[in-house]
Amino acid sequence: MDVSIVIVNYNQKNLLNVCLKGIIRIAPKLNYEIIVVDNASKDKSQEMIKNWQSKISNFKYILNEKNKGFGAGCNQGIRISDGKYILILNPDIIVLENSIEKLYEFMEKNKDVGIVGPKLLNPDKTIQSSCYRFPVWYIPILRRTFLGNLSWAKKKIDYYSMSDFDHLKEKDVDWLLGAALMIRKEMLNQIGLFDERFFLYFEDVDLCKRAKMAGFRVVYYPFSEMFHYYQRTSARGIFSLFSKITWIHILSGIKYFLKWSKEK
Repeated sequence: MDVSIVIVNYNQKNLLNVCLKGIIRIAPKLNYEIIVVDNASKDKSQEMIKNWQSKISNFKYILNEKNKGFGAGCNQGIRISDGKYILILNPDIIVLENSIEKLYEFMEKNKDVGIVGPKLLNPDKTIQSSCYRFPVWYIPILRRTFLGNLSWAKKKIDYYSMSDFDHLKEKDVDWLLGAALMIRKEMLNQIGLFDERFFLYFEDVDLCKRAKMAGFRVVYYPFSEMFHYYQRTSARGIFSLFSKITWIHILSGIKYFLKWSKEK
C-alpha cells in the first residue's frame, strides 16, 4: 500500500462528504486506502460514513462514542493503516488532481524527509498560511485575543507565520499545519505517533519538532496544491476570551511549552 489517507471528522458531515467525493473524482494513481475516524459527531456523520463503505472498496472507518481529540483520532487511523505513507487530511480539504501523487513522488525521492505539506489555497485561490516558525510562549495568546491587534504583536505574528517567505518556493520549515500532511510511516515507527496530551492544536507542532530532532526534514512543497475551506473559530477581540476554542488553543500551548521546557 502506497498511501493511507486518514481523515478525522467531528460534526463536519457536508464537508467530509465533499472531501471524499473529491478524492474519488481525482482517482489518485496510487495504491491507496481511505480511513475515516469520527469523533462522536452529532450531525449524522456516522450514518453517512457507513454508507461510504459500499461505494469505496479501499475504505475503513472508526466510529468513536466520545470525542477523543484530533491527535488521538489520527492515531487510531494510523494504527489500522497499511500505507507506506500517511496522508492526514482535514474534512475541509479538497484535493486537486495529482496533488497526492506529487507529495508521494517527493517523499520517494527524498528519503530524509519525514513530513511534507502542500500549498493550501483559500476558496478564492489566494495562498493560505500553512508553514510556520516554532512559536514562543505568547504567540497563542496574541493570535487568539485582542492583543494581536497591537502593532508590535502583528510583527511577532507575521514572523511566526513566515509572512516574509515566498510561498511559491519549496522550503525546509519548522512546522506545518496539520490540515494536510504526508508523513513517513517509518519515521512514526521511530519517533512515535501524535502526542495525545494535545486534544486540539499543537499536536502538529509537536510532531514536527520531534521529527526534526530525530534528524528528519519537514518540508513545505508548493508544487502540490489543495483547497482548505478553513474558518477561524474565534476572532481577535475581548469576547474571544470567553470562547471555548480559544482556551483549548491556549491550554494546548501551555502543555506544549511545559513539555519542551522539561526536554531541554
